[in-house]
Amino acid sequence: MTAENTENTPDREFDLVLYGATGFVGTLTARYLTEAAPEGARIALAGRSADKLAAVRADLGPAAATWQLLVADSSDQAALDDLAARTKVVVTTVGPYLRYGTGMVRACAAAGTHYADLTGEPLFIRDCIDQFHDIAAETGAKIVNSCGYDSIPSDLSVFRLYRRSVEDNTGELTDTTLVAWLKGGASGGTIDSGRAMMEQIAENPSRGTILAHPYSLSPDKTMDPDVGRQSDQTLQRASAIDPSLRGWVATFVMASHNTKIVRRTNGLLGWVYGKNFRYREVMSAGSSALSPLVAAGISGGVVATMTAGALLSRIPLGRRLLDRLLPAPGTGPDEKARSSGWFTMKTFAHTTSGAKYVCTFAGQGDPGYQATAVMLGESGLCLAFDELPELAGVLTPGSAMGDPLTDRLRTAGITIDVSPA
Repeated sequence: MTAENTENTPDREFDLVLYGATGFVGTLTARYLTEAAPEGARIALAGRSADKLAAVRADLGPAAATWQLLVADSSDQAALDDLAARTKVVVTTVGPYLRYGTGMVRACAAAGTHYADLTGEPLFIRDCIDQFHDIAAETGAKIVNSCGYDSIPSDLSVFRLYRRSVEDNTGELTDTTLVAWLKGGASGGTIDSGRAMMEQIAENPSRGTILAHPYSLSPDKTMDPDVGRQSDQTLQRASAIDPSLRGWVATFVMASHNTKIVRRTNGLLGWVYGKNFRYREVMSAGSSALSPLVAAGISGGVVATMTAGALLSRIPLGRRLLDRLLPAPGTGPDEKARSSGWFTMKTFAHTTSGAKYVCTFAGQGDPGYQATAVMLGESGLCLAFDELPELAGVLTPGSAMGDPLTDRLRTAGITIDVSPA
């Protein structure tokens, strides 16, 4: 582990506060911290209910016995300000972030406190950029969004490919495609986040451009690569991406968010990936005889689901129907199901010299739950204890923590490997 990072918050009471510790993913993250935090780490659990926090702490066992409990409601700005001022880092699982997350970002940005979340909501991140980037840059706060399966595998994979191309002196990145394989389910919280975005767009249709535009999270749109249309909708043979692949690929439901994070990282780092960098993400539909039909069903299903969600969110009856049909926030699979999940992401990149690389990012455990708890926990520990680049503001995992977080995740058992393709 590298030296402790104390420059921005030298006299804080806590190293890390986990906000939302009584939620499903929050509890998984708390449990991971009992295993991964260094000896002597000053950790606190925070949420709305003192009784629920105490129950979580008791269930965590002796490793968490000395962790303090902090009560703060997301609607109480004074309580959030006090919490942020007492810690070096806030890790929050309280979403949907569009509904409940703004106050904590405001508190951390003002206090110079580092922050990590799990958001997959581009609308929320755009709001954070517009409202708090300059404040955080001034105070030295690193506000790091999307520190789970959304979007660490995507962001760090491209970051590692860039690093390898620099080491080998093979030029800038050009066409780059991530292919996802996974076993796991969508959480109630993830679905509720999607609903929150659809409801906001229903109230203000102009916000839909943030979801649609590939560079809507860019730090400076005048500097973005001019590489033509980059669609997140996909249906094609996998061999078109790389000859080693078989079967078909389809639209990846997380692509529209992850690709924006990767492009923002490129901008925050000074567009180092290259002026011809093109990026997209797809999902494998397998290589059986039925894979073309499976791929078509996946791609069509993603479009149909988004369209139906947008339409139903416009009317009270539709919202009530969604309440009945969709899993509730804060719910998730049992331990056996979480442990049996897995994910593999292979990102194929070309460079201006003609070199080709593939980055494999893979791990065991349901990606939206077990693996996400590892990624979020390590992100919080990285912000609290590692020497990091000086960059501050509303950032991405790659731009804020690229090398140290890569090292941490490898130590935690996640495969992150770049090789010639």
